[in-house]
Amino acid sequence: MTPSARLQAAIELLDAIVAAARDAGPAADTIIAAYFKARRYAGSGDRRAVRELVYQAIRRAGERPDSGRAAMLGLARERPELAILFDGSAHGPAPIADDEAATPASTVPAWLAPQLAHIDTAPLLERAPLDLRVNRLKADRDEVLAALPGATPTHLAPMGVRLSEPIVVEQHPLWREGKVEVQDEGSQLIALACGAVPGLTVVDLCAGAGGKTLALAAEMSREGRLIACDTDRSRLSRLPERGERAGAAGIEARLLNPNREMETLADLEGRADVVLIDAPCSGTGTWRRNPEARWRLTPERLARLIGTQKHVLDIGAALVRPGGRLVYAVCSLLDDEGVNQIAAFLDQHPGWSAARPFAQGGTERGAGALLSPGTDGTDGFFVASLERPC
Repeated sequence: MTPSARLQAAIELLDAIVAAARDAGPAADTIIAAYFKARRYAGSGDRRAVRELVYQAIRRAGERPDSGRAAMLGLARERPELAILFDGSAHGPAPIADDEAATPASTVPAWLAPQLAHIDTAPLLERAPLDLRVNRLKADRDEVLAALPGATPTHLAPMGVRLSEPIVVEQHPLWREGKVEVQDEGSQLIALACGAVPGLTVVDLCAGAGGKTLALAAEMSREGRLIACDTDRSRLSRLPERGERAGAAGIEARLLNPNREMETLADLEGRADVVLIDAPCSGTGTWRRNPEARWRLTPERLARLIGTQKHVLDIGAALVRPGGRLVYAVCSLLDDEGVNQIAAFLDQHPGWSAARPFAQGGTERGAGALLSPGTDGTDGFFVASLERPC
């Protein structure tokens, strides 16, 4: 592919990503993979160069652009070497018109800026590192570090490893043998905040595909009762295979019916030592990994998510035994999903108390703690540890 053809390919991909963001379609990575699967003539260098152009354009545009061309024009006006590639060649983009609009640069959508004024937003758009969690059921961290040249221990999570260069983890023997899982250091800290130890009854209420469930299983050393729940059948169905690979067989999986969750959880009411709620959220803390998520979030969607968070908090509270613990986490940096959500919960649940969720790391924020890329080097999370009165 010529440089102009690469630029045109990036514009076409951006068009598809903009449309998907508007219509709740697939993620950018999925769109890019499908695009090149249908264009096998593109070599690895072409694919890498086009992907880089796409993500550079996405990262500089906090507001959703009108089109892929507008997004790329914004980038080209900052990089003259790209502007000359709008040359009207056979496979390249049309020349730039004098009055053609370009998407301005910004870090966050304007409507969200007030809610993010308490943090440095620039690190949210840097490249995220690749972190692994060492599965203590099968390995120790020194063994994994020795097997991965250039890897370093994470600063806060005791079983975390950070890679200096990305690898295809699923092809590595460490992963195939169940010795490591891909997991951001912040997610590892959330699992540790639960204080799960052997013999407890622990519920992962919004388990998804089970990443934090497996971390909890490792801390419990296969002793006790661990129940993973979710309303998404597809995601939850991945857990048995993952648990088998990790040596964590015996995890109970429960598929919940939305708005009828307690019908499936009635036997656990008031009996769980720990309930983890990794709640559905805006994902503002994961923009390093999914920068186009800024284009998907709307005030209406945020309001729906806040309602869902309140709902699952009420369910989780009903499951906790007297003296037990409820850990609430969102991969969000917005106070409406974190500080304000927990403040409302404590107002509505007299007697419940909050404790600092981490021994180290995180910045105190209301009744919880905030992890952020700029301060902690992790994805962004709000985490609260709440105790039910005896």
